Amino acid sequence: AYRLPSEAEWEYAARAGTTTAYSFGDSITCEQASYARLTSGSCNTGRDNALARTVAVGSFAANAFGLYDMHGNMWEWVEDCWHDNYEGAPTDGSAWTTGCAGSGGARISAVLRGGSWDSSPRLLRSANRGRNSPPLRGDYNGFRLVQDLNP
Repeated sequence: AYRLPSEAEWEYAARAGTTTAYSFGDSITCEQASYARLTSGSCNTGRDNALARTVAVGSFAANAFGLYDMHGNMWEWVEDCWHDNYEGAPTDGSAWTTGCAGSGGARISAVLRGGSWDSSPRLLRSANRGRNSPPLRGDYNGFRLVQDLNP
């Protein structure tokens, strides 16, 4: 079975056993991820002939878990819906899909993680979370699937 990861699963995968802001340390460079620099344009300008767009998977080194592009390139949807904080969140790593922010608990806000090619470096941190309301498609949003190994 394939599914979207929970927010907790996504962050665990992004951190890859670290406690730093990014899986490779507390700072980020254009050699580590595709993102928008604050001073002189996008990091991916010129990379793979890209001009402010996504880059090919594997353009940067994988993290310690062997996962590519956990920071930057595309915001990734997770299964959880938006809550303003983690009070009442599941403690087993499962997705939090009840009591969602919005009218009558309606699931109007999707949680996004990882930042994109159009994001500033601070939005690429492992702990950063964003939301998309209502869930919209765009050239900066995507998803990563996980496969359940237990039948």
